[in-house]
Amino acid sequence: MKTIGFDAGPIISLATNNLLWLLEPLKKKFGGKFFITPAVRRELIDKPFEMKRYEFEAFQVAKLIDDNVLEVIKNAKIFKLRDKLLELANHSFRIGGDWLRIVHEGEVEVLAADAVLDADATVVDERTVRMFLEAPERLATLFERRIHEKVHVNWDNVEEFRNYLKNVDIIRSTELVTVAYELGLLDKFVTKVACYGRRRVLDAALWALKVRGCAISKKEIDRIVEEE
Repeated sequence: MKTIGFDAGPIISLATNNLLWLLEPLKKKFGGKFFITPAVRRELIDKPFEMKRYEFEAFQVAKLIDDNVLEVIKNAKIFKLRDKLLELANHSFRIGGDWLRIVHEGEVEVLAADAVLDADATVVDERTVRMFLEAPERLATLFERRIHEKVHVNWDNVEEFRNYLKNVDIIRSTELVTVAYELGLLDKFVTKVACYGRRRVLDAALWALKVRGCAISKKEIDRIVEEE
């Protein structure tokens, strides 16, 4: 069966921009399973229920699980690989005698699930884990510029981490919204009052996701809107 995994960040971005409803028609079009892992569930539901500020978003995500739009998967192989990946990633970059925490449990658990299940893609908006997989040398340079200290890299750990996830395809919430746009799901926001066309709606939606934490540049947004 076709599957797509979700980190917490993209779902939070969609929820806070009133776009969470897109997941149901996107799943139907995809014809497969949308899943999260227990660690992601804790980030999206358990922790927010302890804070009034984010509680309503947690209710929205819980409803998606109730309706089987999102499924929570549990698998001992996933948890074992998650622990291995956490150990590797968080012992890859060092400043002095201190290791930098590069990744967190939720995002690594869903990436581990992708690898174990051979998923079609994993939706991750956070830039650090994407850079660690795609361009670790650039990430090390970025850290050095931020903290003005030399970053020592354990390249053996970096390459082992990347090798475990070599077949993982990472996409972002912006890709999902672009597909939704192509399917006409955003056309409901084209109004006479606003006097703007469909592409302006897409541009606004992509910027909303960027503001909420999706790692996408202005140049990328402009290119997507131009191509559409």
